[in-house]
Amino acid sequence: MVRLAGMLAALVLALAAGAAPAAAKDAASRGDPNAGEAIYARCLACHALAYDRTGPRHCGLFGRRAGSVKGFAYSEAMQRSKIVWNEKTLDRFLGNPLQAVPGTAMGYAGIADKKERADLIAYLDRANASSECRKRP
Repeated sequence: MVRLAGMLAALVLALAAGAAPAAAKDAASRGDPNAGEAIYARCLACHALAYDRTGPRHCGLFGRRAGSVKGFAYSEAMQRSKIVWNEKTLDRFLGNPLQAVPGTAMGYAGIADKKERADLIAYLDRANASSECRKRP
């Protein structure tokens, strides 16, 4: 009985040790919204959270179909893309917009650094719950 208890304790420790790195990796893949806010400053040349500029607004981005903000003049490529924005689709698009949607009007080379993309996506996710986005029409 004592031996069985020892084996169970060793198994629990082994499982916990294996789960800790996985949890840390998952948290890292979600990104740091504070770091992402600084990265978003690069986007401000063309985008804003709550209103359209050269590029469409980012409030309400998650779950929205690409090319669907009413009144914004998207490229035909973006309108036909059938992308629905989520962490995965944003990561792919932000990595290389011109490759992800050939013909897009977004002439930005992309963000090569995966951590920076994760941070930016985390910021956009947090910003969608901000007062600026909640007060949008």
